[in-house]
Amino acid sequence: MDMAEFLKWAETAPADLRASATHALARAFLDADVDEETRNAMEAALTVLLDDCSPDVRFALADALGASPDAPRHIVLALAVDQEEIAEAVLSRSPLFIDSELVDIVAGAPESLQTAIAARELVSSPVAAAIAEVGDRLACWRLIDNEAADVARVSLRRIAQRFGDEPEMREHLLTRRKLPPDVHHMLVRRVSDALGELVTERAWVPEGRARELTRDACERATVAIAAESQSDELPALVEHLRITGQLTTALLLRAVCAGNVPLFETALAVLARIPDTRVKSMVRAGRMSSLKPIYVKAGLPMMAFEAFAAALDTCRRIAEEGGPRDRYRFTREMVEGVLARYRDITDGEVNELAAMLRRFAADQAREAARDYARTATAAA
Repeated sequence: MDMAEFLKWAETAPADLRASATHALARAFLDADVDEETRNAMEAALTVLLDDCSPDVRFALADALGASPDAPRHIVLALAVDQEEIAEAVLSRSPLFIDSELVDIVAGAPESLQTAIAARELVSSPVAAAIAEVGDRLACWRLIDNEAADVARVSLRRIAQRFGDEPEMREHLLTRRKLPPDVHHMLVRRVSDALGELVTERAWVPEGRARELTRDACERATVAIAAESQSDELPALVEHLRITGQLTTALLLRAVCAGNVPLFETALAVLARIPDTRVKSMVRAGRMSSLKPIYVKAGLPMMAFEAFAAALDTCRRIAEEGGPRDRYRFTREMVEGVLARYRDITDGEVNELAAMLRRFAADQAREAARDYARTATAAA
């Protein structure tokens, strides 16, 4: 069809027919093998149709051209600032946008368009960072869903900071595969704090007891998160714990007693600012006298050094002997070994670390009983 005739026809044709014809023309522009003059005429006609008063016509343009790398760039850019439904059709699919354009759009766009960008087949780290920083809730939710999106640790952390108090968003973040340990811990801490506030508000237990329960629950979760983390993820987790004031002596001793020696090694390396390979070699060789200056440089209390030494010695002995078959027996042997030496050092004085270890051993006993009950019930 001659393009001049097509445009003259479009001036009076019904909107539904114009939309169908526009879609067909756009597809022909992308697929038909025509000469350059005809292609230029087709592009000019499609450009004129951007001014059509019917949104159905402009949506037909967006639908036909939205996913193609061969679409006229100026047409796609114009459609991106049209009505939301039309803009979504290109923002969610078009490969013609560069990162800076998408970042600018995210900054001033309504939630529906932010969400369309978050759902794109490819979302770069800068675009994901913009969504994490200023995106509305649904856009951040969709970004979490998008496994093809390049979402950096700092962006996931920012989403957790902005929406971590919402139970549904917390749960959604926690379902994301390969969630960085420091972000995982931040969310667990939010849950722990919320439960602590609820318990205190309802006066189910005294406030001091509620704080103790909350702290123990958070430390237990931290040790579990660290145990599931890759070695290259531990420095970020340790740094997060340090910055937030949660990298305590009690937490590190609890980790060692649970068999999580890598968390202790990484913490010493981070706090003392020395290579972790050096710390690991000393710990695993049992060179406590060489480790002591590093321990002091890390700023950990001297009164607890012998407790750590006892825990590491016990851990090595258990490993050499083949170790107990279940987690509870391992933890019980670890705690008993530490408390035996720790009582001698403190001359029987009851202190916070010893109390923490006793609570930890009791927790492990209850967990072992629950595991037994679950196994017995399943087998019945």
